[in-house]
Amino acid sequence: MKADVSLEHLYRVFTKPENNDSTLAKIERHLSDNLSDFLSQHVVTKKTSLEEIEQDFREYLVPESPVFVSSHAQDLLDKLVSHSVNTSSPTFIGHMTSALPYFHLPLAKLLVGLNQNLVKIETSKAFTPLERQTLGMLHGLIYKRETNFYDQYLHSAKDALGAFCSGGTIANLTALWVARNKILGPNEHFAGVAKEGLFAAYQHYGIDDMGLMSSKRGHYSLGKAVDVLGLGRKNMLAVGQGSQVLKPEEALRVGKEYQARGKKLLAIIGIAGTTETGHVDPLEELSEVAKELGTWFHVDAAWGGATLFSSTHRSVLKGIDKADSVTIDAHKQMYVPMGAGMVLFKDPKSSNTVRHHAQYILREGSKDLGSTTLEGSRNGMAMMLYSSLHILGRRGYELLIDRSMQMAVKFAQLIQQTEHFELITPPTLSLLTYRLCPQHLSNMAEASDQQMAEVNSQLDTLTVSVQKQQREAGKSFVSRTRIETESYKGISTTVFRVVLANPLTTEDDLRAILEEQVTLAKNTKIWQELSKQSIERIA
Repeated sequence: MKADVSLEHLYRVFTKPENNDSTLAKIERHLSDNLSDFLSQHVVTKKTSLEEIEQDFREYLVPESPVFVSSHAQDLLDKLVSHSVNTSSPTFIGHMTSALPYFHLPLAKLLVGLNQNLVKIETSKAFTPLERQTLGMLHGLIYKRETNFYDQYLHSAKDALGAFCSGGTIANLTALWVARNKILGPNEHFAGVAKEGLFAAYQHYGIDDMGLMSSKRGHYSLGKAVDVLGLGRKNMLAVGQGSQVLKPEEALRVGKEYQARGKKLLAIIGIAGTTETGHVDPLEELSEVAKELGTWFHVDAAWGGATLFSSTHRSVLKGIDKADSVTIDAHKQMYVPMGAGMVLFKDPKSSNTVRHHAQYILREGSKDLGSTTLEGSRNGMAMMLYSSLHILGRRGYELLIDRSMQMAVKFAQLIQQTEHFELITPPTLSLLTYRLCPQHLSNMAEASDQQMAEVNSQLDTLTVSVQKQQREAGKSFVSRTRIETESYKGISTTVFRVVLANPLTTEDDLRAILEEQVTLAKNTKIWQELSKQSIERIA
């Protein structure tokens, strides 16, 4: 139904409904009720193909005339909400997106209604100090500096404890941008890479190339970073074959060899919770390697950083306080809506290497947050984390983190106790990987390389088939990935990947997921083929 094209109609769209029985108020309640119903459903509420959904979004022309809000709201319910993925479902355990505390729904209304822009004090007078305080809380969680340190730097116009951003990718890029500008910074005869460019910087400092180092489990955003920063993807040094962590002795060897060829190592990246397996690099030892090589040490703790809330498990991240910079995502294990990443700097003056000013905005001496952030205009997502930190508190987060770790251990035990399953990477945090493996093939470690490769290929096919079928069935969801493990002699292996972060997930849910996988597997052709193979073939 089309609405009138008039200023009077548009005025009503921009103003608050006059009473609770108004049309807009009723629409708001209708949407809220439907969202609640949706969040109580399976992972996928309707079995509809992507191609079918695309038919609802084929029109490329901007609508000529307005429609009534009520009509459009119903359209969203029918086309968008009903086909969305229910990431809050307790059986959605395949990714790092989880259930949210329900208080975020009304807080989101506050966030949208105020519509603050954190680039500038003039558009975020109260949100700016709130964001600075929130960054200070996370800085204190990591670095634990004394009170007078935060008194000096929390609201300093000349310094920044960190930067809020849309996610871990921008946080990692910001950290490495700062590192590059600091390492290739100005001196008596050079204005610095920020002004003169990368080619001039290489010439001035007498280097041929500059690169990053991480384990092979480093996040793909690091590849984007070397691209954007002009270093080139060939200078992304992914170290370690079959290992899930970056070994200090190997990092030192590779770093020295790289520098001996006239190249400069920009940074060593320690991973605190790899995306695929949840492993944590030996951070303290890597900080010493970085010091010996004279390079920046950055820790990507986008996933694992929240472990610092737990008194029991904090030690897993030992050495994170030695990092020059740390990435953390609040929209992961801090249960904040998507779009809440952060980078924290050990030295509050580090971010000055990327400080920018403009005459109409970001004036020198102001406390505008946009002067040291990669992103310009952005919303006040820090408010959502600020609220969570107060409503849940450290002890509340500790309970959530501890429970996730316990559930991961229980699921690992369940996998090992259940016929036809094999645990591939035990949980360091709350991630683990496993695969289906018919019971009579359980001694694959004794197989020859050729026999192992043949059976592994068949098991890969089985894993892909079951994962797709389970996803399409819509009752539950686990993801899959390919990793190399020492137990499979470095062969790349397709595995199920699960993230146990949803506090609503129960042991019964986990048992049901395994039962569904076995049922699906036994109905596949590849299972029948594997069943015909005797134990002697690979023994």
